[in-house]
Amino acid sequence: MSRVFITGLGAITPIGNDAHTYWQNLVAGKSGAGHITSYDTADMPYTIACEVKGFDAAGMMGRATAESAPRVVQLAVAAACEAVENAQLPIDARSRERVGVFMATGGGGLSVIEDATMTLGQAGWRAIDPFAMPYGLASMVSCQAAIELGAQGPVMTHALACASGSYSILEAYHFLQRGEADAIVAGGSESSITLMTLCAFGRMGAISARTDSPEQASRPFSIDRDGFVAGEGAAAVVLETEEHARARGATCYAEILGGCLTGDGFHITAPDPSAGGAARALRGAIAAAGLPPDAIGAVYAHGTATPLNDEAECRALKLAFGDAAYAMPVTSIKSMIGHGFGAAGAQSMVAAVRTLQEGIIPPTINYTPDPAIDLDIVGNQARRVAARYALVNAFGFGGHNVVVVVGRVET
Repeated sequence: MSRVFITGLGAITPIGNDAHTYWQNLVAGKSGAGHITSYDTADMPYTIACEVKGFDAAGMMGRATAESAPRVVQLAVAAACEAVENAQLPIDARSRERVGVFMATGGGGLSVIEDATMTLGQAGWRAIDPFAMPYGLASMVSCQAAIELGAQGPVMTHALACASGSYSILEAYHFLQRGEADAIVAGGSESSITLMTLCAFGRMGAISARTDSPEQASRPFSIDRDGFVAGEGAAAVVLETEEHARARGATCYAEILGGCLTGDGFHITAPDPSAGGAARALRGAIAAAGLPPDAIGAVYAHGTATPLNDEAECRALKLAFGDAAYAMPVTSIKSMIGHGFGAAGAQSMVAAVRTLQEGIIPPTINYTPDPAIDLDIVGNQARRVAARYALVNAFGFGGHNVVVVVGRVET
C-alpha cells in the first residue's frame, strides 16, 4: 500500500486566519478567548468563547458561498482552499475525479437549525429560508468545499463528535492507501458558538465558569481546571499518495503513519474512567505505525480542561505506554483556541506537522500542575523537542476514540 504524505496546510482559528499566523501564535502562547460578540449574552451566565476574529468570507471564496452559506461551511471552505493553495495542488479536468474532500463536523449546521426554529416560532412557516434544509445538514462542509474546489473524487463528512476532524484524516489515509484517490483534502470545521449550544453545555456543567477572565479560563491538565471554553474554526490538510506527490514535485511536510478508532461503549458524554477504550486506540495507533512507544516525541492531547477528560486521558497514556508515557511531552492547544469540537483534531494535526518541521511544541497555557496528572505537560512556555513522530489524540462524546500518528518525512 502507498505511503501517504501531507503536502498542504490550512487553518482558520481564534488566533489566526491562516496556518502560518495560527502556528506563530500557538508558539507564542496567545489566547483566543474573550467575551462573546456573535450574540447578546445579557442575563446569560455563559459569556465567553474562542471566536474566529476578522474572518472575511468574501475574500476567501466565491460570492455565492460567502453570501449564502452558514459560517461553519464558510470556515470549512476557507481552510480547504488554503490547504490546496499551500500544496499547489492542481484540480482541473485531468485530475478532479481523483481528488476527494473529507471535511468533518460535530454539529454542522446547528446555527441554521436554531435560527430556523426561532423563525418558525416567531414568524411562521412562510418566513423559513428554503436553504435551511441543505445548509442544516452536516454534509455541506464537505460538499460545498468540493464544489468550490471543483473536486469530483470521493466526498464524505464524518460526524464523530469531538473526534470528527481526526477521523476524517485517518479515513482519507485509508482511502489513499487503497488507491481510491490520488489526493484528499481532509479536516474539520465547527461554528457552534450559539445561544442553544452554550446553554446546553453550560447546563451540563462542562463549561468554565471563569467568565471574568476569559484568557485564563481554559486550563487543561491544571489542578484548578473547571471546564472547557467553546471554540470555533476549521483546519484542513492535503493528503497525497507518495506516487502522486513525487510525480508532481510536491513538498511533503509530514507522513501519516497510521491510526486507530475505538469505542468506549460507556456513556453519552463522560469518558470511561478506566480509560480502556482510549488506551486501546493509543496502542492500536502506534502498532499500525510500526513504532515502539518510546519513539513518540510529542503528544497533542485532547485535553479539554474538564476534570474527567483530563484524568482519563492521562490514565490512558499510562495504560497504553507504561513508563514510556512519562517521557512524552504532552500539550493541549485548547488552552489557547478553546474546544473546536469537530475541528479540534484537525487543528491539532496542523500544529503537529509544524512541530515535526520546526522542533518546537506549543505550550499548555494557564497551567498549574495537578499531582493526579503526573505526565510531562509542556506548561506555559513552548519547548524545543527533537520529535520524529507525534501523536494526535481526539476523544468525542459517546465514546469515540481516535488517535493518529504523524511522522517526519524520511526519504
